[in-house]
Amino acid sequence: MHRPGSCALSIPAADALWETAFTADRHGFCNMVHLMTDPMLTATREKTLKLNLDGGKYGTFAEIGAGQETAAWFFRVGGASGTIAKTICAYDMTMSDAIYGPSPRYVSRERLTAMLDHEYSILSERLGPKRGDSTIFFSYCNTVRARAYSDKGGAECHGWLGIRLQTHPQGPPNDILIHVRMMDDTNIEQQRSLGIVGVNLIYAALYLRGGLKAFVESLTHELRPGGVEIDMVKFDGPDFAEIDNREVALQLVESNLTDAAFFTAQGEVMQASEKLYKKPVLVLRGSFNPVTLVHTDMLQSAAAEFREKLADPQRPWIELMEFSINNLFSPVSSFTHADFLQRATALQRLGKNVLVSKFGAFHRLGSYLSRHTQESVGLVLSLDVLEKLFEEKWYEDLPGGILENFGRLFKHQLRLYVYPILDRESGKQRTAAKAEIPDTLRSLYAHLIENKRIISIAAHAKRELLTWWTSDIRRMIREKDPRWKTLVPPEAAEIYSEA
Repeated sequence: MHRPGSCALSIPAADALWETAFTADRHGFCNMVHLMTDPMLTATREKTLKLNLDGGKYGTFAEIGAGQETAAWFFRVGGASGTIAKTICAYDMTMSDAIYGPSPRYVSRERLTAMLDHEYSILSERLGPKRGDSTIFFSYCNTVRARAYSDKGGAECHGWLGIRLQTHPQGPPNDILIHVRMMDDTNIEQQRSLGIVGVNLIYAALYLRGGLKAFVESLTHELRPGGVEIDMVKFDGPDFAEIDNREVALQLVESNLTDAAFFTAQGEVMQASEKLYKKPVLVLRGSFNPVTLVHTDMLQSAAAEFREKLADPQRPWIELMEFSINNLFSPVSSFTHADFLQRATALQRLGKNVLVSKFGAFHRLGSYLSRHTQESVGLVLSLDVLEKLFEEKWYEDLPGGILENFGRLFKHQLRLYVYPILDRESGKQRTAAKAEIPDTLRSLYAHLIENKRIISIAAHAKRELLTWWTSDIRRMIREKDPRWKTLVPPEAAEIYSEA
């Protein structure tokens, strides 16, 4: 017998797949919520059943923070004994510490790694002698901060999910780690989404390693658009040595799984809060095609002023170079993944962290950074870009227009640091004091200048660098004009000479 209105399911235990829960909405009314057993989720069921019927893959599940939602899928579809060696949920912190060791942050990469270490070692030790010659072993773990009963709103709901697996029997272990942000409104909805992401991750890890785009986009199959953001995926292990995690970060943004992805100067992909949390941040936006001496001078000039605005001028900060694919993928650009990796490599050789995003408007970048740190944030830009920020046509999508843009942009402690430009016709340098601002917005501009929200860094700029634009340098490279090598950092010159 099927639930009224449902379709017949051609998998075991279909009759048991419907569950109902009640949750109160913000008005106090009870809503009936069908859990992860929605009969339309046929792909998730098919993936789970395929795994259960594949006798060559066997693993353990450890899930903390939102129930055992991934393991539940394997039990519900039938044949779970073909996949599951063990499931565990060490929900209590004391119990969790006793198993995995103490941790300062329970929802963290470090905690996830400790779980994978423990669970996989037990799996391989106990079952390796018995079936290691014919079985691919895996351990799936997650640690999650889901919507709590006592939440009043505003709490960050997120989690770390990972799988340690072999790619062939008796092979070495490899890891795939992901970080998710959960935007569903209720705990039950978040649990449902978490279970589906877990199934998708396990399935992709075991069956979809042939193509990066297919792998990444499969992680959100059958999820509500906007319900889950995946802002980090990392491959690690001997069998994944050919995968460049920087390209994985780019693919996440390109496939709309996240607004931005972050990796360090060492090329390590990270969830942005891991690096930016409680740190001042100085950001330069650009396409960096190529990175030039002007870019490095912009950062150095801004740093001199940025330091003065810190409560502790000796405190270190994070320097960040940000790509926006909204610019990089424009029709006038021949941008490819190879181009991206070349530019990223040049920036990393300069010791810079990289953020690849899909932010067009500056206020979206500002809001993103404010989510990851409450410390000072500085955005470095040239005068010509600043003048474009005061063109109202860019803000027609905002109900409050340009005023709403600047309200969002200057939230918290964000400031703009403005680098001068050289007027080619007159040969004179123009600074923030000489900005060409529409008459109707001059009072607003003066207010921002007076309150140190817009700060000129012209006094620190090297005037001799302003003569050449990035387009000039690209032309020199195309025409094999050797002068270009004097206009870019030596580290970058080496990379573009190799291209």
